Amino acid sequence: MWKPEHRLAARRTGLRYDSDMTDAEWALIAPLIPPAKRGGRKREVNVREVLNAIFYVLWTGCQWKALPKDFPPKSTVHWYLMLWDWDGTLERIHHALYVAVRAQEGREASPTAAIIDSQSAKGALKGGISIRKAMTRPRKSRAARDIFSSTRSVSC
Repeated sequence: MWKPEHRLAARRTGLRYDSDMTDAEWALIAPLIPPAKRGGRKREVNVREVLNAIFYVLWTGCQWKALPKDFPPKSTVHWYLMLWDWDGTLERIHHALYVAVRAQEGREASPTAAIIDSQSAKGALKGGISIRKAMTRPRKSRAARDIFSSTRSVSC
């Protein structure tokens, strides 16, 4: 339930866009961003602005090409999004924010109970399926192949 203190904490006034990070949010996330690779050119992009651009796309649902010009180029923002998804940075950021919010609410870092409704249970995969199995065409046995070829030649 939204209480006055929640509304005060969620207020986004004074920011360029409502999706931009506050200084407190950036202080939580900044240590989780991997440093630039050693060697090569120095990182020229402002990583905070890259994150603000990602949050802008998520907040507004706009297309990448509709990203305002005061953000880094859309190709740079998308490249960082894919890189951070691949190397687990986004997962680490999510976990750190999750733990921080639970601590702020006075709860333990991980929940001690879970509720699963019948619709969620019905929609869950049973046993899972491997990607390799899903991408491989089914094999037909030699007997099935022979039967198919013999019935095809008879019916012609």
